[in-house]
Amino acid sequence: MQTPSVETITDALKSVIDPELRRSIVELDMVREVKVGAGGVVDVTVSLTTAGCPIRGHFQQAVRSAVGALEGVSHVNVFFDVLSDEQKAALKQRLGIGGTLPDGALAQIANVLCVGSGKGGVGKSSLTANLAAALAAEGRRVGVLDADVWGYSIPRMYGLGATRPAVSAERKIIPNEAHGVKVMSIGFFLEQDAAVVWRGPMLHKALAQFLKDVDWGELDDLLIDLPPGTGDVSMTLAQLVPGASFLIVTTPQPTAQKVARRAGEMAGRLQLAITGVIENMSGFTTPAGERYAIFGSGGGEELAAELDVPLLAKVPLTIALREHSDSGTPLVVEDPDDPAAQAIRHAARGLIALAPPPVGASLPMAAPAAGGASPAAAAPAPIGASLPMA
Repeated sequence: MQTPSVETITDALKSVIDPELRRSIVELDMVREVKVGAGGVVDVTVSLTTAGCPIRGHFQQAVRSAVGALEGVSHVNVFFDVLSDEQKAALKQRLGIGGTLPDGALAQIANVLCVGSGKGGVGKSSLTANLAAALAAEGRRVGVLDADVWGYSIPRMYGLGATRPAVSAERKIIPNEAHGVKVMSIGFFLEQDAAVVWRGPMLHKALAQFLKDVDWGELDDLLIDLPPGTGDVSMTLAQLVPGASFLIVTTPQPTAQKVARRAGEMAGRLQLAITGVIENMSGFTTPAGERYAIFGSGGGEELAAELDVPLLAKVPLTIALREHSDSGTPLVVEDPDDPAAQAIRHAARGLIALAPPPVGASLPMAAPAAGGASPAAAAPAPIGASLPMA
């Protein structure tokens, strides 16, 4: 049986995805050497960004699966070395990344979703808190990062107040948890309701620390509650988490929809994929059954159509949604049958359908060709979950 060539093996390695940079290890020039030995034994050397890379095991398993599936390969040895400073600089320049390369802090998070709006007052934070709780109720492992540094409100909505997080033996911040959701916010490190008066560089440093120095653990979804508008925080997150996707919240009125459109334009310029649109405050129904479109109608559909993304939900105005945001218990937990809660749960199920596969999931290999041999020409499906970088 003939062993595959180095070119064939390298082509197969294109299916091995760095879970933080969302690129194949071949494209990232992390495949340092490929050797084909006697008896179908293949040696592959992969360069890591750091010697203690926490996703080393992911690469080892993925490389063995990708190369081992090729016809004529009897055994795969995977070796590792570390990129030099010059190679790291070249990689950062190729990716257009500022700051430091990822050290694995987000390696166990499958899906990072930035929740944004063009303007304030559209209920973005209330939706983020309830959407996270709804995802958790569906069995997802969920975290929320409150990146609305000036207008932080997620701790209050989860009833956490200014509870200061603990620090692990590895000197990682352990996020607080409520209603099945891990939560991190600048509000945990300040006096109750204290104002944050920071400029861009301080914001960048704080957000980088929340992404890299927090022990998020294994998560299916990390929701990031952005501040309104298109300023420093959004640009910083685009730098730190270029693989994240964007969820836009708007109200039905044309003014809010037009401003939210700018948030969509920003996501496009920063090369962030837009997952969908949620229309909040989508009408109010009285106890007698009369419905009033207080903020107009049609804005969410129009925005979703302009951006060519799904409208995930139209969330009505309900008194209960406001009350539970103030009381510290998400509406979807306390009263899941409320019309607003039902709409948010519908949006959560839509996000699950659109989300990447769970962490560590692998796709099945191609079926063997007639005679029991796997076709060498067909590269295996991508191995491992596609994850963001920190």
